[in-house]
Amino acid sequence: MIIYKQFTFDSAHFLPNVPEGHKCRQMHGHTYLLTVYAQGELKQPEGWLLDYGDLKAIVKPIVDTLDHSLLNNIPGLENPTAEMLATWLWTNIKPLLPQLSRIELKETPTSGVIYE
Repeated sequence: MIIYKQFTFDSAHFLPNVPEGHKCRQMHGHTYLLTVYAQGELKQPEGWLLDYGDLKAIVKPIVDTLDHSLLNNIPGLENPTAEMLATWLWTNIKPLLPQLSRIELKETPTSGVIYE
């Protein structure tokens, strides 16, 4: 069984390692859409993999550290590409959510990354 929960957060960033003149080298912001997937066997007698409230309680504090922040100032996100941000999220969520199986992170409605 696979379940998921979505979170949104707004953050600013700039990409320091792209060439001069690249638009992403300038500070800008995104409204990110994060989808966190958990996979495993159903618990009985509840009939669920995980309570959505428990999933939210694990992920929301991590997302809250990113919300309305400059990502470049967060340790490990000095070069906050979508790929690096997805990796950072995985690294921070997985120890608290062993069932974590996938992260989807959209930085725009048409662009994003999947990390498994």
